[in-house]
Amino acid sequence: MNLRPYSLLAELTHQCPLHCPYCSNPLELAARREELSTLEWKRVLAEAAALGVLHVGFSGGEPLQRVDLVELVSAARASGLYTNLITSAVGLTRSRAEELKHAGLDSVQISFQSDQESLADQIAGARVHKKKLEAAGFVRQVGFPLTINVVLHRGNIERLPQIISLAEELHAGRLELANAQFYGWAFSNRARLLPTRPQIERAKEIVRAAQERLSGKVELLFVMPDYYSARPKPCMNGWGRTHLTVNPPGYVLPCPTASEIKELCFDSVRDRTLEWIWKESPAFNRFRGTDWMPEPCHSCEFREIDFGGCRCQAALLTGEAALTDPVCSFSPHHEKLASFVESTSTAANNLEGVAFRKNRDRETKP
Repeated sequence: MNLRPYSLLAELTHQCPLHCPYCSNPLELAARREELSTLEWKRVLAEAAALGVLHVGFSGGEPLQRVDLVELVSAARASGLYTNLITSAVGLTRSRAEELKHAGLDSVQISFQSDQESLADQIAGARVHKKKLEAAGFVRQVGFPLTINVVLHRGNIERLPQIISLAEELHAGRLELANAQFYGWAFSNRARLLPTRPQIERAKEIVRAAQERLSGKVELLFVMPDYYSARPKPCMNGWGRTHLTVNPPGYVLPCPTASEIKELCFDSVRDRTLEWIWKESPAFNRFRGTDWMPEPCHSCEFREIDFGGCRCQAALLTGEAALTDPVCSFSPHHEKLASFVESTSTAANNLEGVAFRKNRDRETKP
């Protein structure tokens, strides 16, 4: 199977000044002393470009926590990669934005928790909303294309019209409204975070109207929560087909949350080249293609469209990554998931009772 990766998610650090209850980072976060060095990241970026990668997203945690971020952006540009900064924007000053622009950064994506300051700060677990607004201004002033990302959940989905208005006010070119996906810390809080079915239906109506109104002005993307779907999404366009993630200590994953699959051992860029890991590693080859599929996937007409759905979700919900994603209506485990979804419909429409993610290492300075 002759496949090449097109995108790399470079998770530079797990350190983050926020404590969002929907965070999909692992429950066991890597400490600073375990992170790849500047030289190691530069080698990863060069190897990624040689392998065929076109686009790198610098993420975390909070990538601005890395003092070498500008140097890494410059290295990515030198390797011919398109670069995107995926950030909470906490720590993004006007001068740092200018440095990143000069280094060759192509675009910036800022996460917001809500449009409303009190709610946004409650969700973030820190007083950061005003800082985000200020940073978004810097981004536009310096000349970056701006994407706003908002993770939707039961605590903020009722603010959807105002969130869309905020993106307009900030002159964002793209607004990503992604319902929480339940991995990592988010999985622990899923009963409180999952919106109700009426909330989702109303949100779809609001987004459709906004897409029509803002056509040609703001690209508006709405990602449904998997738990309300009858058909699973293809895992990163298929496991090990177009994407790879390198996490802070250097392990290479087919998707950002693949570490949820405890039965797999992922290789590190400290031990192997990126090319070997992509082409030869057992973890990347485990769920490639369709030969690995059990029934009902193996006989399904959609097997080369959704590739059996999300392997991490299958592992979390069934205990076995090789089973059909329970989101799928054909899965033997689908009814169990459906029962869970309906059982959450009476939970309170607030964040009372959720557990907030805490950093393993409390350093917060960029």
